[in-house]
Amino acid sequence: MKVDTRIDEAIRKIPDFPKPGILFYDLTSVLTNPEVFSYVLDRMVTAYEHSGIQAVAAIEARGFLFAAPFAYRIRVPLILLRKAGKLPGETIAREFALEYGTDTIEMHRGDVTPGANVLIVDDLIATGGTVEAACGLIEDAGGVVSGVFSVVALPFLNFRDRLPGREITYLHEYASE
Repeated sequence: MKVDTRIDEAIRKIPDFPKPGILFYDLTSVLTNPEVFSYVLDRMVTAYEHSGIQAVAAIEARGFLFAAPFAYRIRVPLILLRKAGKLPGETIAREFALEYGTDTIEMHRGDVTPGANVLIVDDLIATGGTVEAACGLIEDAGGVVSGVFSVVALPFLNFRDRLPGREITYLHEYASE
């Protein structure tokens, strides 16, 4: 189990949100702690600055907050993966299953250079559905998913089952709710 007490202590835990029985891990509190936010970015840079990544794809919304400064620091393009209908240009899309229903993520057509090594970034990986769709979207555009990064992971929700063979890096995990 990956335990990072600096990150754990910075994360606000909210019981029964968004519905009873769910413990919500609110990573926005990491953003209000400059020391921990800087620590997370430093860990990301150390892990990936010499990995050959040619672009970073950020999953809406909190993935943007970690991916943007990281992409800036390692000087690679940032690709935004947004909910359907949020991007103004021509897009490509991927639908994915949620616990109750489906959702769709999109990106601008042409944002991925064919053959480019792309790192997918999100704040937290739970079931892996959104990340699975993000990987498919990058590959549909001709990119190569070279890895997935998340600040926090919830392996008890079996995200690896949806992401077989994917290189997944995270800094902290919770073993159960």
